[in-house]
Amino acid sequence: MKNNYNVLWADVAEKDLIGIVEYIADDNPVTAIKILDKIKSRANSLYNFPERGRIVSELFDQGISDYHEIVVSPWRIIYKVEENEVLVLSVLDSRRNVEDILLRRLIQIRS
Repeated sequence: MKNNYNVLWADVAEKDLIGIVEYIADDNPVTAIKILDKIKSRANSLYNFPERGRIVSELFDQGISDYHEIVVSPWRIIYKVEENEVLVLSVLDSRRNVEDILLRRLIQIRS
């Protein structure tokens, strides 16, 4: 029997998602809602098998292997699995410099 995980969203990930939706809604509110639903649905699907996401390569190159990601192109949903929880940490546009954004956020968390 599989254990189910609670999927939780960090404040910064919620802000990322709101920013994406608001940006798209300026041009196309219907598309913005569809993308919101798609990203939330994909992230919430991690409740039954969170290990399916790949390790975030930019962090792995820095010796950090605790973070995984799934893709809803062009966005990357970054998360960490701890005990029976999946914590969604960021939703980032893969066309941006993801490594700098993630390392800056990790430094802020650890400070």
